[in-house]
Amino acid sequence: MNVYSIQTYAELLEEAGLLVRASVPDGAAAIERITYDSRECVPLTLFACKGAAFRPEYLADAISRGAVCYVSQLEYQVEAAALIVTDVRKAMALIADLFYGKAYRRLKLIGITGTKGKSTTAYYIKYILDEYLQSAGERPSAIISTIDVYDGRIMKDSHLTTPEAFELHRHFSNAVESGIRFFEMEVSSQALKYDRVDGVEFDAGVFLNISEDHISPAEHADFEDYFSSKLKLFSQCRLAVVNLDSDYPERILEAAQVCRSVRTFGLYKEADVCGYDVRKVGDEIHFQVRTKEFDEEFALTMQGLFNVENALAAIAVCSQYGIPVEQMRQGLRKARSRGRMEGYRNEDGSILAIVDYAHNKLSFQKVYESIREEYPGRRVITVFGCTGGKALNRRAEMAQLAGKYSDRVYLTMDDPGWEEVHAISQEVEGYLENPACERFLIDDRGEAITAAIRDAEPGSVVLVAGKGHETVQKIRGECVPCKPDSWYVQTALKLRVPAEALGS
Repeated sequence: MNVYSIQTYAELLEEAGLLVRASVPDGAAAIERITYDSRECVPLTLFACKGAAFRPEYLADAISRGAVCYVSQLEYQVEAAALIVTDVRKAMALIADLFYGKAYRRLKLIGITGTKGKSTTAYYIKYILDEYLQSAGERPSAIISTIDVYDGRIMKDSHLTTPEAFELHRHFSNAVESGIRFFEMEVSSQALKYDRVDGVEFDAGVFLNISEDHISPAEHADFEDYFSSKLKLFSQCRLAVVNLDSDYPERILEAAQVCRSVRTFGLYKEADVCGYDVRKVGDEIHFQVRTKEFDEEFALTMQGLFNVENALAAIAVCSQYGIPVEQMRQGLRKARSRGRMEGYRNEDGSILAIVDYAHNKLSFQKVYESIREEYPGRRVITVFGCTGGKALNRRAEMAQLAGKYSDRVYLTMDDPGWEEVHAISQEVEGYLENPACERFLIDDRGEAITAAIRDAEPGSVVLVAGKGHETVQKIRGECVPCKPDSWYVQTALKLRVPAEALGS
């Protein structure tokens, strides 16, 4: 971190055209900490008043703990220096950039965006890079994902895909100070739209795919807003890595031209990193990869044929850094991503349960297509819910796909927010168009998972979708602790009586 005076921050914001007015008393102390969480405030803190849920009492608490300056779009009558701005999130990005000294410039920073597959791709890249870094005696790479965060100093579960600017730049700084060289991170459309990554320079930007999602008054007004927000990533990247199998590839490639170089991947022979001959070998997925440099076979031990695309993205990135083929191969074989296509079986193997983060149209479509191809003829039972207050288009889209591909559906809780779980489930049930699909509404998620596995017929595939490894439910403005889906799945599978014990 760097210590600057409040006046320096005022001048920075004024130069950017963000400052409305500044109230800085003579002799004001320099800033030694920045935060938007009043509970983190200590003496000489600059505090940001951000978010629709912000309340004046948060600022009062911050000042009582030692905050000496606040940045806000509104002015408050408090005993502290004030930086009043037109856009607090843009201001936060600038302040963090200065405070942490553009730490990202000393990292090989890889940003990943897309409607589906960001976490898995981030971990595929991490496993490959860590295989290489370990052989060179270096620190493992850092990561920010929907699953967790590791920056060399902090390791924790994540509850937000891309953190706010103050926190994000702190992670960059921690990684640099820890001697870390590579850093992978998911970049959400919300982070791009609301300036959390404003000014950050990415070494590489990966665009996986695009499908309608996050359409609601609280997120994106329409698909164009969502798509254009994601495309903003390229304006901050040196290298663009683009999936030719995505929808709208021409538009994505056009946007990528602002980068110094573009590398494509996919199952098309025109791709710079071309995957082909995809096949199941036992429980593994094998595939060939052809580039200008090599033509080699790779294997994934994670479930899901669609993960080949994510693996190709990882190969496209890592081969640009000169990672040897064997280390890419070993990294992908070892790769895991918690809560993504995790498979579990009961004692006699008659029930397969898959835990996956699938929570939108594209991810549902890919998971169901993979299950149908990998486990043809099996009964499919799905447990899922829909979030409250956002991504409202998911309710019809996910229900229609679940009804099309499932023999039985259990509708349950998935971050209901300020809505009632049962009301959401009833709405979703209304979109289940297939009358042959059985449906049950069980508000408690653990109970729904238990019932689905308890009542599953031998030979069934039970898909538990939506939460992955998450350990909180977002209910009425609070993050309420809960057990991950995998815990309920494994507990329920242990309770299944083997078929031979029933005389079958």
